[in-house]
Amino acid sequence: MKLRVLGILSVLSVLIVIFASTALLTSASRELTQELQINRAAALNRLAQVAFDAATDGESTQLQAEMDRYSELYGEGVLIGLQQGTLRSGGLSEDRADVRDAVARAKLNLSDTTLSPIQPFGTGSQVISRSFGSASQVLGEAVLEVNLDAARQKLRERWLLVGVAAAALAAVLLLGAARVTRWVLRPVHRLNSAVTELEATGRAGQLPEDGPPELRELSRSFTRMARTVSDSIESQRQLIADTSHQLRNPVGALRLRIDLLQLELQTAREHNAAAGVLAELERVEGILDGVLKLATAEHRAFEDSAGGPGPASHGLPALIDPYPVLQEETERAGPAARRNGSSILLEGPPDPAVHIACNAAELAQMVGELINNAIKYAAGARISVAVRVRPDAVAVEVSDAGPGLSAEERAAATSRFWRSPQHREIRGNGLGMTIVDKLAAANGGRLLLAEASPHGLIARIEFPRAAAFQEPEALS
Repeated sequence: MKLRVLGILSVLSVLIVIFASTALLTSASRELTQELQINRAAALNRLAQVAFDAATDGESTQLQAEMDRYSELYGEGVLIGLQQGTLRSGGLSEDRADVRDAVARAKLNLSDTTLSPIQPFGTGSQVISRSFGSASQVLGEAVLEVNLDAARQKLRERWLLVGVAAAALAAVLLLGAARVTRWVLRPVHRLNSAVTELEATGRAGQLPEDGPPELRELSRSFTRMARTVSDSIESQRQLIADTSHQLRNPVGALRLRIDLLQLELQTAREHNAAAGVLAELERVEGILDGVLKLATAEHRAFEDSAGGPGPASHGLPALIDPYPVLQEETERAGPAARRNGSSILLEGPPDPAVHIACNAAELAQMVGELINNAIKYAAGARISVAVRVRPDAVAVEVSDAGPGLSAEERAAATSRFWRSPQHREIRGNGLGMTIVDKLAAANGGRLLLAEASPHGLIARIEFPRAAAFQEPEALS
């Protein structure tokens, strides 16, 4: 957009300079032409008066001397035709077609003292002519050659002056166009960045009020709207978290009542019915627990992304070695994996050890969610946990040899409450991958899902290598 606006303003600036320069140059040419025409017409009239006296007296010596002095002084030729002969000076003769035409017009008592507009580049001269005599009789013709070289040189000097001034004016106008473009578009770019930030984080900072009045008002309106949207999003998020938290108390009381009720049940049918109620209650507890975790993860991601670049808005997390976290989570998940017929293999640590900028508790939560997902949806499969070092990133990777997910399913896996159709019979709330995705973003990383070979799923949390390869002491 900046190039388009600047291009239009630049074209307008250049056109203004061209029009102004053309007008000045045309005026200069007209001025010099008129000045020269007036001077030469006066000289021609004086020579014609001397020629009239010579024609009346019959003596042309003085006329010839006057003509020679003029030609010597101005370097221009003179031709005067008398009844007794033609006088010449400065090499002007009837051999030139323009001189013959001028003489012919003068014989018809037609004066021609008009010069064509002078051009800065060219050669040659022009002639002016007039007749002289009495009111009823033409006694002769006077033709004057006008040398245009001096006038052309003056015009070229003015062209040069106008050219320099035009270049300076064009530079000033282009500089002004660039400043005006920045002045107009700076609020637009800030508004675009604020819209992008609001879309990504649900929050946008207050826009400075600069630029044209219309854009200032737009900035104020957007700031008010962004504040309203941010407050609404935060209020909704807090409502979800508070509601989930408050529901845990009645759900806990309900579980206690069901446990007490089971003690009073007698028949197997009653026990089966109570078991079904208890299973649904556990499902509700799982959803509430997942919603609370998701609300916490989204709050972390929201605060960090709104606070600026970097993994966290409240300061960079301490650099940690992720491998001990993986060891702890692998050991914790071991019994559940064995009950489900799966095996967990923790690959050896990288050498040398690497560090990542991540909250240790949140990394443990992310790895635990990924391992639990693998145990739950890849029953009886082999699960691998490892730290992978790449040229530009360090990744914590959990892979399994289960049925895996299709490309479309992997793209939708981080959506809230999404579950694969093939896993409908397995208990779950569809929030695990969403929680991992939000926590990864809050710590400056990202969650990637890929297909394992020959089958299965690879869940990879990548962190930038620049932060991963700094030693903890480097921050002190």
